[in-house]
Amino acid sequence: QVQLVESGGRSVRAGGSLRLSCAASGRTFSSYGMAWFRQAPGKEREFVAAISWNGGIAYHADSVKGRFTISRDNAKNTVYLQMNSLRPEDTAVYYCAAGSAGWGTTKYDYNYWGQGTQVTVSS
Repeated sequence: QVQLVESGGRSVRAGGSLRLSCAASGRTFSSYGMAWFRQAPGKEREFVAAISWNGGIAYHADSVKGRFTISRDNAKNTVYLQMNSLRPEDTAVYYCAAGSAGWGTTKYDYNYWGQGTQVTVSS
């Protein structure tokens, strides 16, 4: 069992930066693939970025490539999402997810989800 708690979301102006954190409980965190998804009002939950168990593979959606970076610190049981050059269209609730079978780009690849943290980008 893994419990995930996101933090770091807030309101920011366009062009600004934020770093989201996801703290995980459980001794098996380092064996899980991790990801960030987001969901804007009235829209489907969409993939943002994923990282393999040891951080050797990091994959980002085209919409955030070059602006967002996913990373993890297994010693701290934490995964991060550094978000730069934020745009109003990045406004959404951001969710952290953990997958016991590795990483992927769909919500079906993940077993555990956090409650989400709100990011609002104003123009």
